[in-house]
Amino acid sequence: MNVNELRNLIAKGEFSKPTAGYCKGHVQANMLVIPKKYADSFEKFAAQNAKAIPVLEIIENSFYSKNLAPDANLLNELPAYNIFENGKLIKTVNNIEEYYKEDLVFFLVGCSFTFENALINDGMPLRHVDEQKNVSMYNTNIKLTPVDMFDGSMVVSMRPIKKDKVADACVVTSHYPNMHGTPIHIGYPEMIGISDINKPDYGDFVEILEDEIPVFWPCGVTPQNVLEKIKLPFAITHAPGHMFVSDKKDSDYYV
Repeated sequence: MNVNELRNLIAKGEFSKPTAGYCKGHVQANMLVIPKKYADSFEKFAAQNAKAIPVLEIIENSFYSKNLAPDANLLNELPAYNIFENGKLIKTVNNIEEYYKEDLVFFLVGCSFTFENALINDGMPLRHVDEQKNVSMYNTNIKLTPVDMFDGSMVVSMRPIKKDKVADACVVTSHYPNMHGTPIHIGYPEMIGISDINKPDYGDFVEILEDEIPVFWPCGVTPQNVLEKIKLPFAITHAPGHMFVSDKKDSDYYV
């Protein structure tokens, strides 16, 4: 299906799955929605931690995208949203119309799903895509640079890559710096605070075969980890893996 068909299905509540592998060639984005009084600080925080939180678009005084997908409704065109109060996830919903207030600011953040098509085309099949699973994501001990009240640790996504293709994976993803770019870590998950690679904190478990190495990229779920740490009174995010699929093409962000 094309991107408009997918977003229409999502808006009608007829698609609520993770978006990895859908609308190949289109940029996918994470989302964070916070009250305006925190927005400037978060924008500075994201700039200081751009590998984990590469901001693609900021929307104020509206809930429609202007750049990534003009007139796309951010209240109902993501498959699932998480509602946070005082740092705790209180509900996952399929639209956020009832939660919208005029003082909310929307941040759309780059997502590693965007470069997956390039990896696949370069001979690196991705098991979570083949098995129609959500990507495996983990909390880590990789500290972020704090700004004002915003502080915390990075979340990473993991993809098993054949040992002889790891260097290729680094090269391919280096061309997408606004989508997290090169891996943040390769192998040895315990070095970044992951005690059990078989138990992701978000998403689904994906098997790692003997001829593969776990490769970790910064993940746009990082702001959700930050929200839990700093206990922001109210925020909305995408549900991990349930992304905003935009009109932009992967090639628009290739450098």
